[in-house]
Amino acid sequence: MAVKVAKFGGSSLATAQQFERVAAIIRSDADRRYVVPSAPGKAPGLNEKVTDMLYACQREAAAGRAEQARAVFARIAARYTGIIEGLGLSYDLAPALNEVWANIANGADADYAASRGEYLNGLVLADLLGYDFVDPANCIVFTADGVFDEAATQEKASALLSAHSRAVVPGFYGARPDGSVKTFSRGGSDITGAIVARAVNADIYENWTDVSGFKMADPRIVNDPKTIPVVSYQELRELSYMGANVLHEDSIFPVRKSGIPIQVKNTNRPEDPGTMIVSEVNGPAAGITGIAGRKGMSIFHIEKDKMNNELGFGRRVLSVFEKYGVSFEHLPTGIDTMSVVVQTASLNGREETIMQEIQALCAPEVIEVSDKVALIATVGRGMIRQVGTCARLFTALGNAGINIRMIDQGSSEINIIVGIDESDFETAIRAIYGAFAQ
Repeated sequence: MAVKVAKFGGSSLATAQQFERVAAIIRSDADRRYVVPSAPGKAPGLNEKVTDMLYACQREAAAGRAEQARAVFARIAARYTGIIEGLGLSYDLAPALNEVWANIANGADADYAASRGEYLNGLVLADLLGYDFVDPANCIVFTADGVFDEAATQEKASALLSAHSRAVVPGFYGARPDGSVKTFSRGGSDITGAIVARAVNADIYENWTDVSGFKMADPRIVNDPKTIPVVSYQELRELSYMGANVLHEDSIFPVRKSGIPIQVKNTNRPEDPGTMIVSEVNGPAAGITGIAGRKGMSIFHIEKDKMNNELGFGRRVLSVFEKYGVSFEHLPTGIDTMSVVVQTASLNGREETIMQEIQALCAPEVIEVSDKVALIATVGRGMIRQVGTCARLFTALGNAGINIRMIDQGSSEINIIVGIDESDFETAIRAIYGAFAQ
């Protein structure tokens, strides 16, 4: 028998009706043996995500506003009670709800509170399916200082899950050595799904959401963009990093190491083929795979004659950013020029200080910073072999009247990144899509 791990997002499990859809999907294929649920998300008439309510409840309790905290928790409990009643289950969730409330009221931190959305959803889903419930706090390991321990997790998760032929494993969290709960960043249930898939050596990791796979561009910008049928892990990593957010960008790594394919599917349209994510794509390569971008960037532009002959110049420049805890995103360079691209928010208003220290340490002839910059990545495994890709890209932007502030192409040559004014962002995305996808 093959093994499939199926992760379902918050919109897929927001209501009793959505639970029934999920149950039907799981029961339609006996290979779907491990299920990873998110917390209930938004739904028609339900405009709050349970995770957001749990964060709010914990904040109120921590501030000593017990009455307000209890009111928020009552809304949380009502969401789960409504789901159970809507499913016609006899399952008694009251003991678990009471335990969660008691812990939050007695000072549990935000990680614990936020994780309970997945925990409670997992209990309900396990009862509905008749699957075992496995608490990821018993197998997903974080160090004492909150760093995910991949090796220890692989060992513990493999051992624990081998004892369960079918199980529900809540997403989003694990535990430190002292047993305290630690969450991944928001969207981290994708990571849990990938961890479980690797631990059970799955044949495929299905990620069920509310879209039918990855789109070539953001549908909020481009009208009805094409679906990407197959994408490589490397391409997906580039697109996710640049803002394509169907999957958490870190969810790729656990399954990539084991060569497990990921299939992104739509819970509400399970018949749609979705997008398959694989190690390598066989067959002829398409020109481009997708387009994605990010706003909120700043570019530090540095010029100095013969900087390429000055040993340690780049290291000294970057040491200033390191001193202030600012990570660089890209480093386009020339013989006498160097640009450092960073997230504007990470600067915290210290642009002038950073420029002054670079001036003192490196003595450049020119140093200036530009903000309100957006980056757009055009990604495709076929770009390296297709003559004229750059010409089409730059012609499309030129015809749209868009000035290019920066150009950067990664060493893998599967992407071309351009920096433009934020005000041109949507126009640029549409122009590039029109040049390659029509």
